[in-house]
Amino acid sequence: MQSNPFYAPPLPDEDDQAFSGNIELGYTQLSGNTDSQTLIAKGQLAWLTGSWTHTLRGEVRNVSRDGETSAEQYLMAVRERFDLQGPHYLFGFARAERDRFSGYDHQFTTIGGYGRDLVDDERHQLSLEAGPGYRYDRIEEGKGNASLGVAYGALAYEWAFTKTSSLKQELSMEVTDDNTTSRSLSSLTARLNSHLALKLSHEIKDTSRPPADAEARTDHTTSASILYDW
Repeated sequence: MQSNPFYAPPLPDEDDQAFSGNIELGYTQLSGNTDSQTLIAKGQLAWLTGSWTHTLRGEVRNVSRDGETSAEQYLMAVRERFDLQGPHYLFGFARAERDRFSGYDHQFTTIGGYGRDLVDDERHQLSLEAGPGYRYDRIEEGKGNASLGVAYGALAYEWAFTKTSSLKQELSMEVTDDNTTSRSLSSLTARLNSHLALKLSHEIKDTSRPPADAEARTDHTTSASILYDW
């Protein structure tokens, strides 16, 4: 299984109908002129039921600098995929997220649509998907909320350039009348054994017109982590 994609998890091995998943943990600490700590924890669980693939996912990020929290993010998501004939599939997911410095108290998004696996061989995997959805935004400090229609599109590409190493790029875009949210995740994974791997990643989340209280419109997260999968 690919490591923790944020929109289009691949299928578990068909020969193994049991649960499969992964846990990713990254932690850094700097001391000296600047004291900072960064913790990133992610988890994903998937299983098959006939033509259905069920996936649960959670993420936590916390960054502190000189004793003050500068980033605090939580995400929970559930996703369903139904395989059609050939490389075609239908999907639907629901995602709840809270970002302390985004200007939102919380956001809830649900999206459904059509996907296609364009390339799927031993070295290259490329998938595209798109569909409509709905998003509920609650602004911080009771400053209002919004119910919005969403147009969604996403892409995932993975290149296994050796038997133990792979490079992956994931992109998604969610367009509403209020703003556009774009996400990018670039990662390099090197396997240590059948269950453990080292992962370097850079994630970008950009909101074109965030609430007035947002600290910034773009978040960048660079991390080195240990990945355990089964």
